Amino acid sequence: MGLLSDELQFHVQLNESMVGKYAILPGDPGRVEKIAAFLDDAQFVASNREYTTYTGTLLGEKVSVVSTGIGGPSAAIAVEELIRCGVHTFIRVGTCGGINDKVRGGDVLIASAAVRSEGTSKEYLPEVYPAVADFEVVTALKQAGDRLSENEDGKRCFVGVVQSKDNFYGQVEPHTMPVADMLTERWNAYVQCGCLASEMEAASVFSVCLARGKRAGAVFTALWNFERSRKGLPDNVCHDSTRAIKTAIEAVKILIEQDRKNGI
Repeated sequence: MGLLSDELQFHVQLNESMVGKYAILPGDPGRVEKIAAFLDDAQFVASNREYTTYTGTLLGEKVSVVSTGIGGPSAAIAVEELIRCGVHTFIRVGTCGGINDKVRGGDVLIASAAVRSEGTSKEYLPEVYPAVADFEVVTALKQAGDRLSENEDGKRCFVGVVQSKDNFYGQVEPHTMPVADMLTERWNAYVQCGCLASEMEAASVFSVCLARGKRAGAVFTALWNFERSRKGLPDNVCHDSTRAIKTAIEAVKILIEQDRKNGI
């Protein structure tokens, strides 16, 4: 139908022959090649706007790494078009800011669900329906994360709820916003409920996959912890996402092996 009738998907510029059934989704296009280095025989496939794609293999199965850009709308477009290319399993790999006091910079966080503080999910799910990750994907990520983690601050692996938002500066500078009271009230509620961290894409990725009957999960590197810094507690600042990337790679391997046993 007009704009969407070409052979290649309009935004990601991909078709079914160019990607695998499993996709790892960083936000940053600059991180795609780094993640693809963990695949076998990874090759550059396409780049358009914020969407850069490499495809290689794991355990002989085609796996793609596709950047989504920042925020829910662009992430949802990537997932929608990759589903049309035959992808059935998605793992977002990204960074986040810690909220729960137990989280320190460098920790790996696996999202079991995401607070829908963004707008994209509202066009996929009813208002009261939760944006949850797929249980099989979460389990694979936790198994992989535990193997790569140590029992010390900044090297742990946690599973729990994250918050997805649209406004980065609404988190780090809420007092500068005309809706400061609302932002602060919601943030304090997330803290009280034990929310692990804040990021910008998980709720949208989960919501698209729930609506389309696909699997999704997410793993993050905690850059730092806003709450710990605000309270004057010790914290780390971490810019190395290697452990989260390796967690995603190992989780995909686990899922590939499980899917083969189940005839998927």
